[in-house]
Amino acid sequence: MPAKTRYSFTGTTRVCVLLTLTLSLELHAEASAEPEPADAGVNPTSVLAPSTIDFSKAVVGSITIDNKNIFDLDLPEEDKFFYRLANKAHITTKPNVISQQLLFSEGDILTKSSLEESERILRSNRYLQDANIETIQRDSGTVDVEVHTSDVWTLIPKVSLSRSGGKNSGGIGVKETNLLGTGMEVEASYKSNVDRDAMIFKFRDNQLGDSWYSLAAMYADNSDGHTSFLDLRKPFYSLNSTGAHGVSVLDNDQVDSLYENGEIMAQFRHQAETFEIFRGWSKGLTNGWAKRLLVGLAYDDHQFSPLSNDPVTTPLIPENRTLVYPFVGFELVEDRFEKAKNFHEINRTEDRFLGKRIGARLGYASTAFGSDRNAWIIDAGAQAGFGSSKQSSLILSSSLNARVEDDGFQNMTLGAAARYYRRQSDRRLFYAGASGTYGQNLDLDNQLLLGGDSGLRGYPLRYRSGDKAVLLTIEQRYFTDWYPFRLFRVGGAVFFDAGKTWNSRFPNEQKDELLRDVGFGLRLGNARSGQGRMTHIDVAFPLDGDDSIKNVQFLIDVKKSF
Repeated sequence: MPAKTRYSFTGTTRVCVLLTLTLSLELHAEASAEPEPADAGVNPTSVLAPSTIDFSKAVVGSITIDNKNIFDLDLPEEDKFFYRLANKAHITTKPNVISQQLLFSEGDILTKSSLEESERILRSNRYLQDANIETIQRDSGTVDVEVHTSDVWTLIPKVSLSRSGGKNSGGIGVKETNLLGTGMEVEASYKSNVDRDAMIFKFRDNQLGDSWYSLAAMYADNSDGHTSFLDLRKPFYSLNSTGAHGVSVLDNDQVDSLYENGEIMAQFRHQAETFEIFRGWSKGLTNGWAKRLLVGLAYDDHQFSPLSNDPVTTPLIPENRTLVYPFVGFELVEDRFEKAKNFHEINRTEDRFLGKRIGARLGYASTAFGSDRNAWIIDAGAQAGFGSSKQSSLILSSSLNARVEDDGFQNMTLGAAARYYRRQSDRRLFYAGASGTYGQNLDLDNQLLLGGDSGLRGYPLRYRSGDKAVLLTIEQRYFTDWYPFRLFRVGGAVFFDAGKTWNSRFPNEQKDELLRDVGFGLRLGNARSGQGRMTHIDVAFPLDGDDSIKNVQFLIDVKKSF
């Protein structure tokens, strides 16, 4: 993947005039589609919830795809001129695009897991508002399936303006996330931010040729270099998948910066070439768990050099590294999901994973394979969920990434996080999140940062750095019924952030102090557009730091969640 750049609170305002089809404001959350009643002549009592079906005998009869347009013109409040115009101009998702994502076909034995996971797969598409699957028991013993979905507007002319951590960014372009109703995504855009200006072209198809193969391609012509990326794979598309394989290639050339106090302290050119090919096996879902085995080969080359036009001579240039290694890995995933609303989005069905997931990958790079050193490559992670969405829930996660060379751990990061949710009512939620990262012998290009773009909303972008970091966030979230123009949902939050880093590479530039801020914000959840899901408009007040920090920070950001 491309070299990581941290954008968490980079604030983006996108102007959206959905109905005139000229511009689109990225206001982010999707509205749920209401399922239609069963066919005439079917006893209403025959429409069954999955929990009432005898899955040991359930055979799929007919499958009906009911995909609605953006606006429901049967509702008086949506039977308006501009809404009718939007529906006429929009090409709805083709039925076969929806049906090919179902994990069952006519004549198959229907299972509860395939029914529920098919809903989750459909809801993950950005071109759909929501998805709901109904089952109808027939006298013959077969179970007819009705799939109800609803589209969103997907052709997005984009004008973006962003502000976070005292820095501005913006862009202009066009993006289509459901080209001609096929589910394909294309984008051409120009973006400008604190790191670089870029002309970007993207393509993605998650069901290539009516299959489960996915193809993603991207090319960016940047002011400081270029990026090209290609990924072709058949993933473990469901918990019951028995195989996966794929290949990816990256060529990236850019200028990287080291930050402190929100200012650039050093820069260098970073050229990266990576290649990976893998194969995976699984027995599918067994006793509530999916167990997977992976093998593959990776090539990871990073070359660094000083900038030819850099007026400052600096010794802070990372060491080149070339790693070529075979790897093996495993993954265990528990089938435990809950449907809920008003957690990370406003009035939209969310599929919350509250199960356990454990995964690890181990590779060995050797000079015999073309590496510049001998090293074990470790990449591992785990997650566990507890509780219930109806009351309180806790999600714990951890990760370990490192190279083990002759002199011990290199570029090691050990991370842990906890997220706690307390349901107070249908419209109020208390959230607390804590995370920490411990680094050891980090590569110079791997910098742990905290600031306005990474969780400390009251401080400048990339304000503190080090090899260790902690962050605490507490939020009181509010979800309203306000639905202006039937285009977006409205919510809000009151928050407190606290964070700290240790052992900066620039010890004269900072103090190892705890930084805190408080603030409040507005959340606008997109209900009709496939571009993004949630707009954040925040006002934050720093409680610590030096006199150079402004007393008030204004942030406008586009995020995937609340």
